[in-house]
Amino acid sequence: MSTDLADSPESWPVVGSRDLYRGDWLMALRLDEVRRPGADAEAPFDRWVFEHPGAVIVLAVDDEERACCLRQYRHPAGGRFVELPAGLRDAGDEDPLETAQRELREEVELEAGDWRLLFDLYPSAGITDERQVCYLARDLRPAGRGDFTPEHEEADMERFWVPVDDLVDAVLSGRVSESPVAACVLAYSVLRSKGRL
Repeated sequence: MSTDLADSPESWPVVGSRDLYRGDWLMALRLDEVRRPGADAEAPFDRWVFEHPGAVIVLAVDDEERACCLRQYRHPAGGRFVELPAGLRDAGDEDPLETAQRELREEVELEAGDWRLLFDLYPSAGITDERQVCYLARDLRPAGRGDFTPEHEEADMERFWVPVDDLVDAVLSGRVSESPVAACVLAYSVLRSKGRL
């Protein structure tokens, strides 16, 4: 196995930057003028950056090897999508695991006795700094939402349980297309097949 098979941090010089949009919401869009290191004779080039606070995704699997899923309307993509419990990392410096635990309670009224980090992903590193921290939650039991009240699209979410293997098949056949669902359930399937759960 190659020891250099890993992403590495790097930052190219930014010679100019301006906001294209920055409002009261958590996200912003900016335009950076970037220069390739050691290429001072070349003109800088523009790169748009969608600033995003990040998100957590929870693959909650019960003792019957079923995943807790949601169906939720998503306006930008124009559809109702099969999803996993998830949420923005919009609570300041809250640890991502705490955010995942809160989202599991708020969205599907569950808590878990066993948490495992699956991975921390950049869903589209060419346009956004968003990171998606994905967890596996097991040893599930009912929990209250606390003071959270679903509204907008969340008020119309449908919760359901599906066998993990059926969810894998739905992803592989293209019937379920949200990338966090695919990443989480395929990782779970691989880990399970390798006896690493």
